[in-house]
Amino acid sequence: MTGGPRRAVFIDRDGTISEEVGYVNHVTRYRVFPFAAEALRLLHDAGWLAVLVTNQAGVARGYFREELIGEVHARLAAELGRGGERLDAVYYCPHHPSVGEPPYRQDCDCRKPRPGLIRRAAEDLGLDLAGCWMVGDRYSDVELARNAGVRSALVLTGYGRGELEHQSHVWPRRPDLVAENLLEAAREIVKAGDG
Repeated sequence: MTGGPRRAVFIDRDGTISEEVGYVNHVTRYRVFPFAAEALRLLHDAGWLAVLVTNQAGVARGYFREELIGEVHARLAAELGRGGERLDAVYYCPHHPSVGEPPYRQDCDCRKPRPGLIRRAAEDLGLDLAGCWMVGDRYSDVELARNAGVRSALVLTGYGRGELEHQSHVWPRRPDLVAENLLEAAREIVKAGDG
């Protein structure tokens, strides 16, 4: 995309770009979905940035040290690289409002569904949020999208299918898109995004 404002697809980590296995407390537990690189290729080819946004409160809870997040993201980058792809940026929140010790125990603006991570990315990358999307497997990702002023896509991998089937009757709003997985979401976003 040249000329106009930059746009991004914000992507949740566990359950969306990689398998949901609970807290990833060791790098060997981390598994990237086989379709992840293809999904990013579709987005990049259509002029979108791909930006990871993820809560990692396992740090605050004492399940693993913050350095592990970097190791896991290095593994993600290597896996995507084998498919010829990359993330344009990574943002994470290691905090929890009521568990752990400072500085990790804090009521921050970056813990999803609060919009701090997306707002920081928008400032860093010069994004027009009105043209952006958030893709995730939890209803909290839909709420994050609303709070940040971007469109939302719920994927049925990870917690998505269960949340849609068992909890959607109490959701105050619906996602803009429901997709089988990140690859299908990328196809629909590209199709909706005027190329």
